[in-house]
Amino acid sequence: MSFNDPIADMLTRIRNAVRAEHPQVVMPSSKMKISIAKILAEEGFISSYETTDIEDSAHKTLTLGLKYVGKRRTKRSVITNLERVSLPGQRIYAGKDEIHYVLSGMGISILSTSKGVMTGRTAKKLGVGGEVVCKVW
Repeated sequence: MSFNDPIADMLTRIRNAVRAEHPQVVMPSSKMKISIAKILAEEGFISSYETTDIEDSAHKTLTLGLKYVGKRRTKRSVITNLERVSLPGQRIYAGKDEIHYVLSGMGISILSTSKGVMTGRTAKKLGVGGEVVCKVW
């Protein structure tokens, strides 16, 4: 199965797992996906992430531990929604002064900059712009 947009596939897998209230989600791994998972863990949207090797295969998998708050009937996910901004056919870039807040600061935007993958808040502090990969809230 080939993917045209592996980042959109990652976000869709997370979105579907959250709606089904799964404790974790497994997907094929890449450097970009690991960077996004690291940011989601640092910002408190997921509980954990780890990469594993599949036996008898050259492929690695990325496992994300999803985070929920509340008890049985009031249980809800920390991630409300994920939105892919920049697409393979239409890249969206933001300069250092054009990085917008997500939900008045309640969410995060993830940017791919010349200094690595980081949140919009960090990019503003460092004074760099880049490609807006996604928004999470």
